[in-house]
Amino acid sequence: MDRILAISDIHGELELFEGLLLKANYDTMQDQLFLLGDYIDRGHASCGVLNLVGELQAKGARVLLGNHEAIMLKACRSGHPKPWNHWVGLCGGDATLASYGYQLDDFNEAIENDTLPSFIQTLPKLEEHLQLIETFDTYIELEDAIFVHGGVVPGVAMAETDPMQFLWIREEFHAGYQGEKTVIFGHTPTYRLHQNPTDYNVYFGENNIIGIDGGAVFGGQLHALEWPSRQIISVEKEKPTSVDELPPNC
Repeated sequence: MDRILAISDIHGELELFEGLLLKANYDTMQDQLFLLGDYIDRGHASCGVLNLVGELQAKGARVLLGNHEAIMLKACRSGHPKPWNHWVGLCGGDATLASYGYQLDDFNEAIENDTLPSFIQTLPKLEEHLQLIETFDTYIELEDAIFVHGGVVPGVAMAETDPMQFLWIREEFHAGYQGEKTVIFGHTPTYRLHQNPTDYNVYFGENNIIGIDGGAVFGGQLHALEWPSRQIISVEKEKPTSVDELPPNC
């Protein structure tokens, strides 16, 4: 393999994902692709993104679980209203369901009858993608780097870490990591790491961490980090060019 390409936090932005792979000249025979989680929610094409992720995984890509996939799994597999409402009400799960052609009302009867998991199993594409998500890993560790969705727990061995920490950790990792291996991660949009609401560039921390979540679904950028060269390839949505194209105030 000539290089590793790492991409994170696609969030249903299929066109950007396809455009980034094209711009990076991704070659399944020459490159190793690492996908770091959060393929779904908020964007309009989560189903399409997961279709592509599955195809890429079958061709050798290594695919990690993001916290949004974990939320989706809990919502769909537990059958409890609370995680379901959390996913569809707060985390963008309604947009994910819409990408499969469903509305929230389609699930009301199953929720009321406490049959949500079995009902979802009758929805072929959604069930297929849940089973796909259940195959995802939580981190990739190389001799010189760790690839993960959220981060690592400072001072705790990878094998001894609660897997959910790899998906959810933020500030404790950002400020406290002092390891020798470079950690490449997503989860936290880089404008928060830069402490600048307009800066979506990749974040290179002084403590050997690299944040690559460019907040694409929020109007930022989708990044690919080349490893070990640390070169960055990025794409972004075309900005509105006229008043009529500007998004509504909401």
